[in-house]
Amino acid sequence: MNQTIYPIGIQNFEKIRKDGYLYIDKTALIYQLANTGSYYFLSRPRRFGKSLLLSTLEAYFQGKKELFEGLAMEKLEREWKEHPILHLDLNARHYKDTAALTSILNEYLEKWEALYGTEKQDRRLEERFSYVIENAYLKTGQRVVILIDEYDKPLLQNLHDEETQTQLRNMLKPFYGVLKSMDRYIRFALLTGVTKFGKVSVFSDLNNLMDLSMDNRYVEICGITEKEIHAYLEDEVRGLADTQGTTYEETCLKLKRRYDGYHFTAKSEGIYNPFSLLNTFAKMEFGDYWFETGTPSYLVELLKRTNYDLYDMANTETDADVLNSIDSTSQNPIPVIYQSGYLTIKDYDPRFGIYRLGFPNQEVEEGFVKYLLPFYTSVQAAKTPFEIGRFVREVRAGDYDAFFRRLQSFFADTSYEAIIGRNPERDTELHYRNVLFIVFKLVGLYTQVEYHTSNGRIDLVLQTDRYVYIMEFKLNGTAEEALRQIKEKGYALPFAGDDREVFKIGANFSSETRNIERWLVE
Repeated sequence: MNQTIYPIGIQNFEKIRKDGYLYIDKTALIYQLANTGSYYFLSRPRRFGKSLLLSTLEAYFQGKKELFEGLAMEKLEREWKEHPILHLDLNARHYKDTAALTSILNEYLEKWEALYGTEKQDRRLEERFSYVIENAYLKTGQRVVILIDEYDKPLLQNLHDEETQTQLRNMLKPFYGVLKSMDRYIRFALLTGVTKFGKVSVFSDLNNLMDLSMDNRYVEICGITEKEIHAYLEDEVRGLADTQGTTYEETCLKLKRRYDGYHFTAKSEGIYNPFSLLNTFAKMEFGDYWFETGTPSYLVELLKRTNYDLYDMANTETDADVLNSIDSTSQNPIPVIYQSGYLTIKDYDPRFGIYRLGFPNQEVEEGFVKYLLPFYTSVQAAKTPFEIGRFVREVRAGDYDAFFRRLQSFFADTSYEAIIGRNPERDTELHYRNVLFIVFKLVGLYTQVEYHTSNGRIDLVLQTDRYVYIMEFKLNGTAEEALRQIKEKGYALPFAGDDREVFKIGANFSSETRNIERWLVE
């Protein structure tokens, strides 16, 4: 029987070590981090181990040598000094206004002031913070360690509300700025979060932070590598294979396809999502564990508000400046989608410094695109799997008319208000492209789909074991033109010797009726 206890939802290093939970040893990297610099920032997606990293650093700087027995740190550290720790966690609160932020900062300051002096309790928040740091040093004779978890939670919750975000930013900026002005009293500081807000944001005064988010040296500090799976979880992989009735090699491949694929630098190996991986081994069942613990509603709102082309989102090319920083006034949703873990680095062109982004793995791609469908069509979230299942069955059965009629219903039942924004012609075309992108992305999870779009037209090839569909969609043209283009461009030539039945389908979308007007099949 498997005796491994998995630390699912447990972020306290001391509890993990004392209660016998699985711990994948990251302490060599933590020692290097703590002893080669002082001020750091790390951005990683949610549930990627940031809180456990901070808890491990806290135990280290408290001098709790016994917790590191048998780990790399035990041999690396010689002195085990105890430092005063100021650990601020902004995660478990809803920040609807500045009062909520004031409340939690005040809560932590009062706790620290009880230890290090209350003389400045009537001053501004940042003054009290400065005083606590100075007094902690003077009382203990040791420099202070500052750990801030989810520093960006108040800002991230208010991406949709620029006024509230500005007010919160104006509070956090001087508070975090204390880290620079009190440098002589600080031994170490690490801020973690999902995103990095830049330019006119909380970091503009705090330019002494080293950003680890795209640093090759620390790529593996959060998450689980392939090597670590085989070092710590090899028995679990074999047990999963037996439970699923698959071979060891097939199981490794499925784990990789579903949960691997996070690349935080251009050169790094893929990092596995630790939350999904550990849940899979605990339950001996594959599932969408990470995606189901937090819906990306704020990202969808951002995509809709900025009238973003979803095809571009899934095939984005950008540079490091864009990836590294979210400007709260920007209309580009890509940085926040990337930093939240829904896109990752797929390729890099060093000549121009250009990164190509894409979905990291099957769990994220399937979950995200399924989640999008109800926001762009009238399909209810609960019915999404059924609708996609019907699409796939119709395609596999060669019933292209049923497929197109179902596609028409997606457009017909969508309200005019849901489509039209400031530019009716552009927004209608964008909506048409986005719905087709979502549908064919989802169908492509169960069949083979190649999808391309440019200049008001979409072409795609959809393959099943019995049929090949070559489709050309026109906007405000004719189905005849679309079908003619398939022939003139020779799209069917690669399948000339194929045993499967090949359907050439030309379709036209009318912006006037906001629907697929007609389709022709040969």
